[in-house]
Amino acid sequence: MSCIRFNTPAQLAQIRAQMQAQAPVMLTAEQADALHPAPEFTDSKLRRLRLLAVDPNPKIRESVALNQHTPPEVFEALAADPDEGVRSCVARNQAAPCDVLRTLVDDRSDRVRGFLALNFSVPDDAMRRLTDDGSATVRDLARWKFDLADA
Repeated sequence: MSCIRFNTPAQLAQIRAQMQAQAPVMLTAEQADALHPAPEFTDSKLRRLRLLAVDPNPKIRESVALNQHTPPEVFEALAADPDEGVRSCVARNQAAPCDVLRTLVDDRSDRVRGFLALNFSVPDDAMRRLTDDGSATVRDLARWKFDLADA
């Protein structure tokens, strides 16, 4: 008995037709959003964010700093957090208020300022300051972002 199978051209065409009929359909982002809507943001979730923002574990505070629903006053507190990772997450979050992002321009951490340089929500005045930063990495990131905007 042989393990080799020889398909006729008609069989191969039928196999291809079946595979194409079963191929997954690519959805646009809007179609995917419509099929899988985000859960409603409630007062209890807001209370939870405020509670988690003061958790002793910096990784928990980082998750709050990355959340798009974090309230402005919580962003302000997290921007002054002693943990560099938490401040970096605030700097990365495009939902953070512009005034909070401006305060991070003077952060002592190159990592925080580097993430800030890549955030498209940072106001122009803050970005211009980052192009003159003391760190070559931060300067290069800020200039690279300006070059992207000019392209």
